[in-house]
Amino acid sequence: MSARNILVINCGSSSIKFALVNEARTSFSLQGLAERLGSPEAILHWQLGEDKQTRKMPDANHQAALAFILPLAQEVAGGTLDGIGHRVVHGGENFTSASLVDERVLEGIRSSAQLAPLHNPANLIGIEAAMKLFPGLPQVTVFDTAFHQSMPEYAYRYAVPEYLYKEHGVRRYGFHGTSHRYVSQRAAEMTELPVKDSCWLSAHLGNGSSTCAIVNGESRDTSMGLTPLEGLVMGTRSGDVDPNLHSHLARTLGWNLEQIDNMLNRESGLKGLSGLSNDMRTLSEARAAGHAGATLAFDVFCYRLAKSLAGMACALPRLDGLIFTGGIGENSAAARSRTLQFLGLLHLRIDEEANARCVFGVAGEIQSKDSPRILVIPTNEERQIALDTLALLDT
Repeated sequence: MSARNILVINCGSSSIKFALVNEARTSFSLQGLAERLGSPEAILHWQLGEDKQTRKMPDANHQAALAFILPLAQEVAGGTLDGIGHRVVHGGENFTSASLVDERVLEGIRSSAQLAPLHNPANLIGIEAAMKLFPGLPQVTVFDTAFHQSMPEYAYRYAVPEYLYKEHGVRRYGFHGTSHRYVSQRAAEMTELPVKDSCWLSAHLGNGSSTCAIVNGESRDTSMGLTPLEGLVMGTRSGDVDPNLHSHLARTLGWNLEQIDNMLNRESGLKGLSGLSNDMRTLSEARAAGHAGATLAFDVFCYRLAKSLAGMACALPRLDGLIFTGGIGENSAAARSRTLQFLGLLHLRIDEEANARCVFGVAGEIQSKDSPRILVIPTNEERQIALDTLALLDT
């Protein structure tokens, strides 16, 4: 049987990220991004091998963009697509694994939309558009939250009245599950440990960041909660703050919930602390030049990350290694080094030369001889979604 091709689609509110994944190849046959959809500036970028192309699509919506992307993917795949895998942010408690799209799945995504109002409706648009354009092609949903459904109740429950959980789903769900799952499996492969007998701390670090404790291939705890705002300092998100901050700002500044929500999600994190940027690359350059705000943002980011990882260790029976992934985790040797300075109690120590080598897609181990393993592993959520799609099609 020839190697199969899966198109992976990730629909945002005004964008579509896509990749054509062949099960026998490590690189993508086709990948691209449609952005600013619904506006006069709508544009589609794609890469086929080394060839990069751009197409302006003024006022194109998701369906118009997919009407171009899907036939292109089918052509690149040699005329045959075997399925489409869709990233869906929030599955609530309804989904613990990938699912073939049917009316039950669509309704489950709709019912979870109140938990991810910026993401699930956009994910649905992509699914429904793809179903209209290719009605005979298997469509599979892979949920960011599904991997974390193995957390024990004491890890996912908030200490609030029970009816808020029972009637309104107020609990910790976690996100980045596809990435944490992928890199923990890769870590087991790289260290020749069985996935089902391995224990990892994982740090997915980017504009959105989270940590995860993974035991025998299952999530036991994670830093994000009901929404992606909980947990670490991120690009523009505050991460953990005093829950009473909302009422304090309302009383003292007269802010409403929309203003507070916007501040915590879009004006805080690295951007808010530094007063400069949400991009770690920009902050690293400014820090080297002595910028006080950039230095503070960098140190707070690393300290809060270390604090979260130390807390996640409570969920592990032992520690086989710490994994760094995501844009910052894969590329900022300085952030990795500074974080580990705060983790001496876990005896995690870095080899600075090895650390410096692991950037720009280079995977490897960066611990010193007397330390538990510390690994840098580039994530590949698109490939994991494709593998989950193929596994479901094989059942």
